[in-house]
Amino acid sequence: MATIKGAIVVDTERCKGCGLCVVACPVKIISLAQKEVNKKGYPFAMQTEDKCIGCASCAIVCPDGCISVYKTKI
Repeated sequence: MATIKGAIVVDTERCKGCGLCVVACPVKIISLAQKEVNKKGYPFAMQTEDKCIGCASCAIVCPDGCISVYKTKI
């Protein structure tokens, strides 16, 4: 059976740093930027480790639709 590897891409300029994706991630690989902000002044979500399972929980809970999830078979 093929293993799925995932990755997220966050539209950092649309992200308002609500943190819902951080809470929703079952493998805890998403965090808010600590020292960076977007043009609106919000810290944005970012993938911190390469262990994404591609479940898309983060994208589902994002109220602004800022997260895209990509999956590949390995």
